[in-house]
Amino acid sequence: MTAGENVAGMPDKLDQQNMPVHVAIIMDGNGRWATERGLPRREGHRQGVETVRDTVRNCNALGIKVLTLFAFSTENWQRPDWEVSYLMSLPEKYFESELPELIRKNVQVRMIGDRKKLPRKVLKVIDEGAVATKANSGMVLNFALNYGSRAEILLAVNRLVAEATAAKTLKRVTEKKLSSYLYTVDLPDPDLLIRTSGEQRISNFLLWQLAYSELYFTEVYWPDFDKAELLKAVAVYQQRKRRFGKV
Repeated sequence: MTAGENVAGMPDKLDQQNMPVHVAIIMDGNGRWATERGLPRREGHRQGVETVRDTVRNCNALGIKVLTLFAFSTENWQRPDWEVSYLMSLPEKYFESELPELIRKNVQVRMIGDRKKLPRKVLKVIDEGAVATKANSGMVLNFALNYGSRAEILLAVNRLVAEATAAKTLKRVTEKKLSSYLYTVDLPDPDLLIRTSGEQRISNFLLWQLAYSELYFTEVYWPDFDKAELLKAVAVYQQRKRRFGKV
C-alpha cells in the first residue's frame, strides 16, 4: 500500500514508544509542483525550502533523533545550469533565517556527501551551521549534499583497502568495519525512508544504510508535505512489524 492511499485503522495518536529514531527523506516533486500550477520551477524549490523548515520543526517536536534530507545528489549536476545555481543558493537562504532557531532548539547540523565539487559559499554556510550547533545534543539535522551512495561505498572500500595495505593487519572485512568508513559512521541506520511525489525508487540514496528501513512512498509533492503527511507516514511506520529476518 502506498502512502497516497487511505490508511485504514490508522491510530488517532502516535505511539511515543515506537517513534522512528532516524527518518530519511527523498524530497521529490518541487519542479512538478510548480509546473502544474503554471509557476517557474524555481518557485517549487523556494516552496520546498519552506517545507524543510516545517519538517525540521515537526520532526524535532515528535522526538525524532536524526533527520537526513536528500538535498542534492551527485546526479543533479546534470540539470540546467540556472537550476543548479539556484539550488546551490538555497542552503544560504535556509541558514540565514533558521540557524538561530536551530541553535535555540538544540538541533545539531551536519552534512554528508562529497565536498570537493560543492561551491565554496555552500561549504562555508554549512560549516558555519555545523560549528554553531556542534555542542547541541538534540536532533541531528543531516543534509545530504552532492551525495551518491555508490560513490560513498566506493570511497569507504578504497579507504579501507589503503589502510589495510599500509598497516598489513586487516585480515577480514566485516560489516562493522566497512560501516566505520561511511559518512554515517556515528549515526543509526534510518528506521523510516520517506519519498514524496509518487516515485518509488531509492535513487542511489543510503543504499547500505537502508538495508532494513521501512519504505514509505506518497503521491504528495514535497512542497505539500505538511505536518499531517508526516504524521501519516509515522503512523504507517508504527503499524509495520519489523522482524529483521526473524519470525
